[in-house]
Amino acid sequence: MFDLIIIGGGPAGISAGIYAGRKKIKSLLITDMFGGQSVVSADIQNFIGVKSISGFDLAQQMEGHLRAQEGIEIAEGDRVSSIEEKTEGGKKWFLIKTEGGKTFESRTILLAAGSRRRKINVPGEKEFDGKGVAYCATCDAPMFKDKRVIVVGGGNAGLESARDLLEYAREVNIFDYKDALKGDPVTIEKIQSNPKAKIFTRTQLSEIIGDTLVRGVKYKDTKTGEEKTMDIDGVFIEIGWIPNSDLASGLVEVNETNEIKVNHRTQQTSNPQIWAAGDIADVLYKQNNISMGDAIKAVLNIHEFLNKNS
Repeated sequence: MFDLIIIGGGPAGISAGIYAGRKKIKSLLITDMFGGQSVVSADIQNFIGVKSISGFDLAQQMEGHLRAQEGIEIAEGDRVSSIEEKTEGGKKWFLIKTEGGKTFESRTILLAAGSRRRKINVPGEKEFDGKGVAYCATCDAPMFKDKRVIVVGGGNAGLESARDLLEYAREVNIFDYKDALKGDPVTIEKIQSNPKAKIFTRTQLSEIIGDTLVRGVKYKDTKTGEEKTMDIDGVFIEIGWIPNSDLASGLVEVNETNEIKVNHRTQQTSNPQIWAAGDIADVLYKQNNISMGDAIKAVLNIHEFLNKNS
């Protein structure tokens, strides 16, 4: 029986593991891989304390820090397939099963499985991921200084990405499938007033093309049906994300987008023995630094819970 099982190997999960080790909580971290979404980023420039680092190098450094802790076990290369709540003698715990056929028990759980970017699933998207196709303007905008880019998505996420990119890119083209942008009016007004921004409504991206890097796109005018091409250096996909919260279905409350609801003072969920941190939770901003802080907050609260209920 573990006191804590951490599910996820991104910045939130790793940070939780480090703090769990330091607090000497009997813990297990389960992850299929280390690094999270930003592992594919070629140059991260907003990780506090580090001027510039690749996502791969950051993941390696964080994993090394985690493995240096005593008292935390790691189950790498496996995914959680189910979580069952068990009760006996008035005490509650959880039975966790993995796709690899392993079974674990724990008194508490920290869900840090993150989210996955919603994909548009067009030819070239997968092939050029990290080679001109990106999903985080906050992370990758500086890499496109003086380049021509496209942002797919006219909601708030797309507009905020466009705003970040306008500080660096030579030209920012916003593609939206609908008749008009649907983001915040103030943000729309600011973008429309910027001469580097171009807005394409009723526009559907159909293919991303290139060689070793993105060189252009094919798209369709959904009003006329006309197929067009555009030379471009980067494509930012900003049509939302999908929280990896299905594994906790029925155990915790979620919001309308399936993010897990938490008490933002403690990261505790509606289930008093489950906490959540990182992109899987209903946090407003999806950033590594924020995910790490929230996970640390969760572990400190879990430590208090375990001491009070020992």
